[in-house]
Amino acid sequence: MGETRACNSKMARERVHDEEEFLVGEKMRGGKAMAAHVSVGWWLVVAACLSCAAAERVGDPESQQQLEVRRHLKRFNKTPVKSIKSPDGDIIDCVHISHQPAFDHPFLKNHTIQMRPSFHPEKLLDDGKATSQKEAMVQQWHQNGRCPEDTIPIRRTTMNDVLRASSVKRYGRKKHKDIPNPLSFDPNLLNENNGHQHAIAYAEGEKYYGAKATINVWQPKVQESNEFSLSQLWILGGSFGEDLNSIEVGWQVSPDLYGDNYTRLFTYWTDPKEGHWWMQFGRDYVLGYWPSFLFSYLADSASMIQWGGEAVNSEPDGVHTATEMGSGHFAEEGYSKASYFRNIQIVDGSNNLRAPTRVGSFTEQSNCYNVQNGNNGEWGQYFYYGGPGRSSTCP
Repeated sequence: MGETRACNSKMARERVHDEEEFLVGEKMRGGKAMAAHVSVGWWLVVAACLSCAAAERVGDPESQQQLEVRRHLKRFNKTPVKSIKSPDGDIIDCVHISHQPAFDHPFLKNHTIQMRPSFHPEKLLDDGKATSQKEAMVQQWHQNGRCPEDTIPIRRTTMNDVLRASSVKRYGRKKHKDIPNPLSFDPNLLNENNGHQHAIAYAEGEKYYGAKATINVWQPKVQESNEFSLSQLWILGGSFGEDLNSIEVGWQVSPDLYGDNYTRLFTYWTDPKEGHWWMQFGRDYVLGYWPSFLFSYLADSASMIQWGGEAVNSEPDGVHTATEMGSGHFAEEGYSKASYFRNIQIVDGSNNLRAPTRVGSFTEQSNCYNVQNGNNGEWGQYFYYGGPGRSSTCP
C-alpha cells in the first residue's frame, strides 16, 4: 500500500543505556494527526529538501538521477513555518499540521484530523507511578528552539540521504519478507532473507488491539554502511506474504538511512471504537495515529505482536558481520550488559492492557544473536536479547 514514512529523532542523552516506554495500538477515539506517518510495512524517514549547491550552479547539467532525486525531495518536503538547526547537524522543519506529508496519501485527501484521544486502555495509567508533573521529552535540537503550536517537527532529508540508497525508489523502504515468521522458519532458507536476522519474543493466537513495552536503549556498532541494527515492536496482520500489514516502532542505528551512527527513536498504538492505531511515547505524549482505513488486515486488530531486535548481516569478506544487536552482549549476560524489553503487554478485545497469555521466542542463529524470556513481579514479562555478531561462536 504505497510508501511508509516514519518520523525519527536522535537520542538527546549521552548515556548508552536508557529506558523508553512505548505503547502501540490502543483503540481510542480522537488524537493528534501523525507527527510521523506510516502506511504499511516499510521504513522511510520523513523528508524535506536541502538544495544541492553543485546542482544549483547556473549552467551545470543535472543527471537523470539528480533530477529524479530532486523530484522526490520536492514531494517529500513541505514548506516549513520555521526551521531549526540542531547541534548534531540535522535540520528540523516545523511544518503546519495540515500540510504534513501524510496528506499526500490518496486515502487522506479529505481526512479530518482528530486532536485528542477520548480514553486509554484499562490499567494503562494505573501503575502506581502517576505524578503531578509531566515528564519532559527532550531532543537535541530543542537546544536551539521549539516548533510553534499547530506544527510538527520533521527531520529534513537531503539529496545525499536519498543517494545513499540503492535506488531513488528504494530509499528507506523495507521489504515484507524481512519480517520474521517464528511459526514457519526453514534454516535452509536463512540466506534468502536478505541477511536480516532477529532475536525476538512474540505473542499470537488472539486478536490484539495494542502493545506496550519498556525498551532498553543502546548504541550498537554497525560494521557496514548498508547494514543496520534496531530494537522495536511489530504489530502484524495478514499472512507472511505480499498481503502482510505491519506497523513497526522502536530505535535503530542505520548509517545508510540517516548518514550517521546515532541511535534514533520512533514509536506508536489501535481504537475499539474507531480502529485507529495510536502512537504514544512514555506516559504523557500521544504523538499521533494511523487511520484504520489505511489497512486491510490491521483495520480491526492484529494477529501477532513481536518485540525484539533485528540486524543485517551482509557477510562482508564472506564471514558474518560484526554488527551488534541490542547492546552487543548475549542474553545470558543479563542485567547491565544485555539489552532487554520489560513489562511487555498487549491490549485485548476488552480494552484491557495486560501481559500476553503466551510468549514465544525466536532467533535464526542463536550463536550470533539470542533471546531469553523471563517473568517476575517487578518486570512482569520480560526478555534479554542481542549479541555481538561475528565472534568465536559466530564465525
